[in-house]
Amino acid sequence: MFGIHAFHPPSPPTAALEAGLARALAEYREWAGRLRTDSATGRRGILLNDAGVRFVEAAADDGATLGSVMPLQPTPEVRRLHPSGGDGAGELMLVQVTRFACGSIVVGHAMHHAVGDGFAISRFLVAWGQATRGVAIDPVPVHDRTSFFVPRDPPRVEFEHRGAEFKLPRDKNNKNDVRRSIDGGAGDGSDNDEVVVQHVRFSREFISELKSRASAGAPRPYSTVQCLAAHLWRCVTKARGLGGGRATTTLHLAVNGRARMPRVPEAYTGNLVLWAHPATTARDLLAGPLGRAAELVRAEAARVDDAYFRSFIDFASSGAVEEEGLVPPLADPEAVALGADVAVYCLLRVPFYDVDFGGGRQFFYTPGYYPAEGVVYILPPSPLGDGSVEAHVSLFSRAMETFKAYCFSIEHREALEDQ
Repeated sequence: MFGIHAFHPPSPPTAALEAGLARALAEYREWAGRLRTDSATGRRGILLNDAGVRFVEAAADDGATLGSVMPLQPTPEVRRLHPSGGDGAGELMLVQVTRFACGSIVVGHAMHHAVGDGFAISRFLVAWGQATRGVAIDPVPVHDRTSFFVPRDPPRVEFEHRGAEFKLPRDKNNKNDVRRSIDGGAGDGSDNDEVVVQHVRFSREFISELKSRASAGAPRPYSTVQCLAAHLWRCVTKARGLGGGRATTTLHLAVNGRARMPRVPEAYTGNLVLWAHPATTARDLLAGPLGRAAELVRAEAARVDDAYFRSFIDFASSGAVEEEGLVPPLADPEAVALGADVAVYCLLRVPFYDVDFGGGRQFFYTPGYYPAEGVVYILPPSPLGDGSVEAHVSLFSRAMETFKAYCFSIEHREALEDQ
């Protein structure tokens, strides 16, 4: 996971940042370890060898100020603020601190998802800030990765996890299932068309109207996440030109298990995310009202409850994954596009804006530049407190203008139906 965090001066010296990082790593040893595979079981784990993380300091070119490059947009240029790796050292965390002539700093990180999910990553960054400021790390991290997830005896696999959390590896000789062109036909989706990332900002008023429209006639109001995920799902589907067909489109929505499994504390430092998979045909998604899509999102997310997580633990521990060669459905390095699907990572409740190295909380956060077609990041709320919600949406460039034409319109049912 990439992230970029911007801070106004005064900025702590490099020595203080490094010392604070070392103190935080003493409490979060996973990030200073290395991935290893157990020769007996073939399972991957983290070796707690305190090998460390990569820390790089950089300076902005030609004495540039941070204000001269703000706001940072999700373009290839922002990669200069990401830490670079790729030399095979195996660090699970890379950090780059870029200093600007105005005294501001930007902290960029790349952290391996095998260690922790977005919520765990944010907790570590908050702890790094606390350690740099010389205050106690709070909350105290919970590292127990076994007792919370012991499979039941006998196991009870009550849900179908093949096709949801796992699938058979895709036939590499048949790539049309995921490399579908935007108009729904066959193709590899890469014919001289690049994936671009669009930053969009929805005002408080837009979000309020979106929720009001979606919730009209519903037994209870839909949440901001449910409404916005449903809205973006529809707009991406329209932009891809899929509305006139009967192809199935699925929204993959990340669900944080800390809110679903009462035995697991919020300060748990590992991965605890499964996916909800609401699905319908592209035609029905666009022809129906927003509320119908929001209800699909709510219903499927509600299914990913404590019982579902327990069933997943039993299945994942059964040996079937290894025996059948199953893989996560979204972990396909060969795929350049999600076809008719959309994947949404919601960071609204992830406390990135609590990070403070001593000069005050960060004033800007972005996941950086992550051009993965069909992937949407709903960002943490701005510290300005204006009620707006921002998102990054990745699509092929030829679809982006259509997406932008519809994403800020609520009264667009007829337009969506007009194929």
